[in-house]
Amino acid sequence: MKTFLMEHKRWFQTLFLLIGMFLLIQYLKIDISILFTDLHYVVELLNEMFPPNFEAIWDNSTILNSILQTISMAYLGTLIGGLIAFLFSIIASNNIFNLKLIGSLTKWVLSFIRVLPSLVVILIFVVAVGPGPFAGVLTIIFATIGTLGKLFTESLENLDPTSAQSLQSTGAHKLQTFKYAVWPEFLPAFISNLLYCFDINMRAAVGLGIFGGGGIGYKLYLAMRVLHYKDAVALIICIIILLLIIENLSNYLRHKILEN
Repeated sequence: MKTFLMEHKRWFQTLFLLIGMFLLIQYLKIDISILFTDLHYVVELLNEMFPPNFEAIWDNSTILNSILQTISMAYLGTLIGGLIAFLFSIIASNNIFNLKLIGSLTKWVLSFIRVLPSLVVILIFVVAVGPGPFAGVLTIIFATIGTLGKLFTESLENLDPTSAQSLQSTGAHKLQTFKYAVWPEFLPAFISNLLYCFDINMRAAVGLGIFGGGGIGYKLYLAMRVLHYKDAVALIICIIILLLIIENLSNYLRHKILEN
């Protein structure tokens, strides 16, 4: 019996996966037939959405202002959050800050920050400071601290200690060792991760706007709310183009930095 199970192990694994998927579909009460029986509603919606109304963008200066707001939110949130995360990572790194208890506590704080969903955080900040870009920036800062805090800590702990040890053997103190040995090696990872996080935060800034964070996401929410679907599609296309430009620019800069 055991030999039979081992020989057909993959088949049983596939069977269990299919059974599990079927049970989850039943539990969630997913009716796939709706996709076909109610398809005419989708067709009607598409007719209302196309062609996009780009005039709503060109003739409305507040849309361009909202795009700049979104970029500014992502930039400020990434920069401020990255600097705070860098300070956390120094304390959390065992090879930089040798107090293991404080380092472990700092890592736990960073883990707790990462666990909190951004949508929960934005709702808290919207209540605290009111809806708008400020709430969005605070949320991005909060999320960036958790993400970059982990990445920076891992980068610092994985650095080659040879340069630092050589400098310390000459009598250099900790600040000199960090400045001339640790920082030059860490700088490429710092900038690369910062650009990567900015790319992520641009997407987050759009989504947070829908929940009161301001920017182009809030304009999209308003257009959908008043059923201006042609305006909404035009905004979605602009958002996609904006995100593609930011992503490619971020990738280009990261590759250049890593090459150097």
